[in-house]
Amino acid sequence: MGKREVEVNVNVNVNGKVGSEFPLSFWEVTVASIVVLGFVLGLLGVYLTLPASDYSFLKLPRNLEDLQILRDHLESYTSDYTAQVLVGYCVVYIFMQTFMIPGTVFMSLLAGALFGVFKGVALVVFTATAGASSCYFLSKVIGRPLLVSLWPDKLSFFQAQVARRRERLLNYMLFLRLTPSLPNTFINFASPIVDVPYHIFFLATFIGLIPAAYVTVKAGIALGELQSVKDLYDFNSIATLFLIGIVSVTPTLMSKTKS
Repeated sequence: MGKREVEVNVNVNVNGKVGSEFPLSFWEVTVASIVVLGFVLGLLGVYLTLPASDYSFLKLPRNLEDLQILRDHLESYTSDYTAQVLVGYCVVYIFMQTFMIPGTVFMSLLAGALFGVFKGVALVVFTATAGASSCYFLSKVIGRPLLVSLWPDKLSFFQAQVARRRERLLNYMLFLRLTPSLPNTFINFASPIVDVPYHIFFLATFIGLIPAAYVTVKAGIALGELQSVKDLYDFNSIATLFLIGIVSVTPTLMSKTKS
């Protein structure tokens, strides 16, 4: 089962529910707070370097309407203040990935709308990989009690799958990144707890996110034509991602058959 097994010691009461005790210690909360403060200071630094203006439009997009408003305002700033927009985009995206905040799909669409396909894909893959890595290392400090408290069954499943595929772990992690088998946010947070080495985590993340990033960024160029986020992934797109995922995991399946 690997060098360090996950000990899923869930505090269960007589009704079979997880206990209500706060899962983090004082020092774990302190570390998380310091990380949040670092991101806030980074965003503040970007904000202070922008020209005086009305920035009431700056908020995390929660729907396509919010995204289109943000795109319309940022287009004028992107040409004159490219560095600030890029740094601000990266800090926000990495922050969202680190703390598993929903909405990164809108940030990926925004990259396509502002920077085009090639630069947009490069930006999304870089920030998504950096954010996933940040989440990975933060989870080393505070992840175990949270995962045990929130998703004990899913954590046990992931632990067992990683242990079974230890020899072909990169293929399996690529499969997870390319298909919606497990949420990416859960993979980011749980990987260090189930002993996925960082170099495998990094490679699988960097390579595995490229196809989905391309689909989303390309859709961002025609942002005005989107009626819903569901329009991003039609049958052909989903089938293609699954096909790539199956190809990535084939070596693992073949090795199991031979043995």
